[in-house]
Amino acid sequence: MTKTTMNRFDHYLPRLEQKGKELFGKAFRIYPEDRRLVSHLLAYFLKSKVPQGLDLHKGILLTGPIGCGKTCLMSLLRFTLPEKERFVLKPTRRIAMEFSSGGFPVIEKYSYGSFHSGPPALQAKAYCFDDLGLEPPVRHFGNELNIMAEVLLGRYELFVNQGMLTHATTNLSARELEAFYGNRVRSRLRSMMNLVSFGQEAVDKRK
Repeated sequence: MTKTTMNRFDHYLPRLEQKGKELFGKAFRIYPEDRRLVSHLLAYFLKSKVPQGLDLHKGILLTGPIGCGKTCLMSLLRFTLPEKERFVLKPTRRIAMEFSSGGFPVIEKYSYGSFHSGPPALQAKAYCFDDLGLEPPVRHFGNELNIMAEVLLGRYELFVNQGMLTHATTNLSARELEAFYGNRVRSRLRSMMNLVSFGQEAVDKRK
């Protein structure tokens, strides 16, 4: 697990906080106890003096307790990237619902078909899968399928072969993710994502 000890990007925080107020309302703020973690992720997305332990070639797996601000933070960090490089934030429950009506083409959409046109050529499309591990199981022709497991395995192949980035947020621990998806998917997550965590003491900001 990466320790969050950097603070050299503090001068970006007021701008990020202002964007948060625009998106989520005037009550939004970056809590003092979260500043180091936010600065850590800013360094990654801005590709400047990247902290030890983070690999720019991997995505981000942001973990933490319910309500600590994972989804809001990843939504904000999208705007640090050039428009063409911004990842799409997609709740895993929505993908499960899409599969219920659309079937296997939905898996293709978020894995092997996850590209957009250049120039100069097709470019891999980055996603941030929100609330990984909380999506409901889906039945297809009587068989129960773990949709996100299939999506992640497909994206892992594209990560290895084409450098496709995948980000995710989750409330689950590493052990819980392995129990939900199996050891194979858990191993792939370790290979394709940097683990960054809010502390278990992080407050529920929804209260």
